[in-house]
Amino acid sequence: MKSIVQSEKRCYICGTCQNLERHHIFMGPDRKLSEKYGLTVYLCHMHHNEPPDGAHFNKNTKRWLQRVGQMAFEQEYGHEKFMELFGRNYL
Repeated sequence: MKSIVQSEKRCYICGTCQNLERHHIFMGPDRKLSEKYGLTVYLCHMHHNEPPDGAHFNKNTKRWLQRVGQMAFEQEYGHEKFMELFGRNYL
């Protein structure tokens, strides 16, 4: 599914168009839900998968993206549906 968070193909954090990778905002068991509901963003390799700032290494970056994802989801489907599916409030 197309992202409901981002419409442009550029790093969601720094804006570059180089070395982009698709990031599922909710990972682990919720990765399939991220895919199904368009909770993905493009990140450059440094902001995706490299310490110290990459979303897979930096807790603050990860949590910020989860808040952004929850807000986007709730605009489309509502808070109750988010809680039903993801079971946690990131806001």
